[in-house]
Amino acid sequence: MNHPPLAALSSLLCQPLHQKSEKKMCLKTGFLKWKPDYDSAATEYGKAAVAFKNAKQFDQAREACLREAEAHENNKALFHAAKAYEQAGMMLKEMQRLPEAVQLIEKASMMYLENGTPDTAAIALERAGKLIENVSPEKAVQLYQQAASVFENEERLRQALEMLGKASRLLVRGRRLDEAALSLQKEKSIYKEIENYPTCYKKTIAQVLVHLHRNDYVAAERCVRESYSIPGFNGSEDCAALEQLLEGYDQQDQDQVSEVCNSPLFKYMDNDYAKLGLTLVVPGGGIKKKSPNAAQDKARGPAAVGSHADEEEDEYSGGLC
Repeated sequence: MNHPPLAALSSLLCQPLHQKSEKKMCLKTGFLKWKPDYDSAATEYGKAAVAFKNAKQFDQAREACLREAEAHENNKALFHAAKAYEQAGMMLKEMQRLPEAVQLIEKASMMYLENGTPDTAAIALERAGKLIENVSPEKAVQLYQQAASVFENEERLRQALEMLGKASRLLVRGRRLDEAALSLQKEKSIYKEIENYPTCYKKTIAQVLVHLHRNDYVAAERCVRESYSIPGFNGSEDCAALEQLLEGYDQQDQDQVSEVCNSPLFKYMDNDYAKLGLTLVVPGGGIKKKSPNAAQDKARGPAAVGSHADEEEDEYSGGLC
């Protein structure tokens, strides 16, 4: 049973949502009132939305938020309209209607931009990305990239990098490696611009792993070669490990590649990149390093192998006692 005040709100405020006529209360016009009072109407719809939300009647709350947004739009108050659309999206989230929720939050972000508040727009896009990430990673990547672009335009580079990083990891997770390589390059360029060189080294490792999983050794080698221009990279632990990795990959030495990829430098990267290292296989399945005895036998020829067999036979020829 509805709480009486809530029932009254439902009757007075949300009835116009289901009726053709909207000429009641604040929106009603007459001989002495030529223009609807959209500001007061928006306030009342906002109160109704809060009441419905507190009562966990999320669908009614969503409708009240949409009416509030419409009233703000009619009143040319774009920022408040965007806020109301965003709240309507959050009500849809409570109902697990995530794609619809994201659509409304995207609409809100466009209104924030139109209103001249790009930071708020980018934050809304990030929020939408988080909502949809587990349902539609492709959409989440798009939203994070849009947020990064807005932050970058506002010269908020650290926030842009955070969004690009999320997009890159999702692209790797989804095996969209061509796009991941481009996204990582964008990240590295900005890190270099803000002179965060150690993180540039880590992004180079991630790039090389992505290129090798794309079976593009040339791109991986070029990536390392270009990174020599980054201050401190040449002679760093990261550089030495990458040179060893490329050498092993080029020589199809799986042991050497696995040794590098299992080192702490690679294992303690972001989980998506660490997995790339642990699953990296050289072309053709690779070769195994031979034991010293096998190498000596190969050098001495078949006779040496026979003599080893004779020695083992002679050792036990007299029995165990």
